[in-house]
Amino acid sequence: MRIHHIGYLVKNIAKARGPFEELGYEAEGEVVYDPLRDIDILFMVNGDYRIELVQPKSPESVVANTLKKIGNSPYHICYYCDDISKAQIELHEKGYYPLGDIEPAVAIGGRKVCFMLNPAIGMIELVEET
Repeated sequence: MRIHHIGYLVKNIAKARGPFEELGYEAEGEVVYDPLRDIDILFMVNGDYRIELVQPKSPESVVANTLKKIGNSPYHICYYCDDISKAQIELHEKGYYPLGDIEPAVAIGGRKVCFMLNPAIGMIELVEET
């Protein structure tokens, strides 16, 4: 599987953006609000590397508790896949557990995504390439 991005949880995208720019990252578009997950998202690129800055918008956000536990930090790797339903089944057979349904991601043009957990490595995200 090829990597699409590394998800980086932050308390404040506006404050985090500057330090990432100092490291050579450039914004890939504007901040996008994802109402399904109640988060703001900003993709930034540095060469072949893409990070996704993720900021919870409220205490009810899907990542608010994670941010409280780990603070500003990388927290998932997102992988491209051709068929997300098939990939989810195959990974489940290898010990990954779905963390919810396959849903559209507004910040990635509505592509289907899902999150999965492996007890040995933590959370990953899958994004359907086409």
